[in-house]
Amino acid sequence: MRHPLQEAGFTKADVRQLARAWGLPTWDKPASPCLSSRLAPGVQVTHERTGRVEAAEAYLRALGLREFRVRLHEGELARVEVPPGEIARLADPAVRSDLVRALKALGFQYVTLDLEGFRSGSLNALVSLENRRLFENRPE
Repeated sequence: MRHPLQEAGFTKADVRQLARAWGLPTWDKPASPCLSSRLAPGVQVTHERTGRVEAAEAYLRALGLREFRVRLHEGELARVEVPPGEIARLADPAVRSDLVRALKALGFQYVTLDLEGFRSGSLNALVSLENRRLFENRPE
């Protein structure tokens, strides 16, 4: 598989700048990795689970949030990550109760708000050191 922009030395910032200059409406669209990356290590990936994560993230998007993740942990726990500046908004009693009600209606048993805020790749901390070493030394 070829990656022409990467091969030409473009960074993500370069691609966004070029897309903006060309007037593309997605120039500042937040990154959106595969939904299965939202499930904690050891949690089986199923269509039902990724569908719930997708629906929960659509709910957050409807609240006007642009950067967030819903992480699914063992026990059907939803860990909501938003930028630190948005935590107080989601913790407001009215917003919080609606959020909990919506996510529980999707099938989550527990709903938590991560007080550290949004961190790309935060589930990586749960991957055992032994497993990380396996992937670090893997030839490409």
